[in-house]
Amino acid sequence: MVPFPHQPIDVRWTPWVEPGIEHLRLTITDHGILADGAIVSVWDGEPARLRYRIRCDAAWRVRSVRIGSLGTGGARVHLDADGEGRWTDETGARVPTLDGCLDVDIAATPFTNTLPIRRLGLRPGDRRDIAVAYVAVPGLAVSREPQRYECIEARADGARHRFTALDGGFTTELPTDADGMVEDYPLLFRRVWQR
Repeated sequence: MVPFPHQPIDVRWTPWVEPGIEHLRLTITDHGILADGAIVSVWDGEPARLRYRIRCDAAWRVRSVRIGSLGTGGARVHLDADGEGRWTDETGARVPTLDGCLDVDIAATPFTNTLPIRRLGLRPGDRRDIAVAYVAVPGLAVSREPQRYECIEARADGARHRFTALDGGFTTELPTDADGMVEDYPLLFRRVWQR
């Protein structure tokens, strides 16, 4: 994968079926990564709006996650991580159920698949089992989820990874560009614009 430029990258995805759009602004520096995303979509038949901010260190390990449902009485998530697999909530209390997780997976966005793809740097034939802090939508409940990433193919202009949710058996192939950004998440999301 090629290094990211220091200017922000803007990406938009849309759901395959439901109406909606996500806009992500990704900023990469020598000191870390900031992903700032907004999603307007439909979940469980209801219109919903969601904002997230994820900070990672330069090795793509998640250091903080802020997620909020926009609107009156919206749910929110506020987590910090030390990059070694220990997490705390907004009060500073440890969240032992997330011990060992280095990544976050927000169900409403394909961007969070880029985090382990970039962090692991797998080559064709390599696969790794990981645990992630999984954020369900629309309620934003957080739980530990085991997942597997396997690199199927790597080219100069992109790659394909097989993703498996180990608890549920869901498997799909994720085509990515040269930067590890998900192009399509079959049956869920498709990238419609990038700058």
